[in-house]
Amino acid sequence: QVQLVESGGGLVQPGGSLRLSCAASGFTLDYYTIGWFRQAPENQREFVARVSGGGTTDYADSVKGRFSISRDKAQNTVYLQMNNLKPNDTAVYYCVAVLGATVIWGQGTQVTVST
Repeated sequence: QVQLVESGGGLVQPGGSLRLSCAASGFTLDYYTIGWFRQAPENQREFVARVSGGGTTDYADSVKGRFSISRDKAQNTVYLQMNNLKPNDTAVYYCVAVLGATVIWGQGTQVTVST
């Protein structure tokens, strides 16, 4: 079964860190562009970060300098390291794998930043 599974979300205080994982099964992530998006209640889904098959990374301005995306080919997993988290980072975070016309979304993981 082809799927992406996110994990690593949770409740964290402002200034804290989390590392999200996006694990693929049923296919190899190597040549895919992998993106992270997030959606807060009553908001549209928005771009957070992406890494291309060649390793080029890109970030939304709101997370630059705080978030870092990386691949582990051996684990067939992409990570999103999130540091210095803020309350407005609270959202459901989704990963997506894109290769040509193929688009595969994960089910999402909740991140809540609150005291």
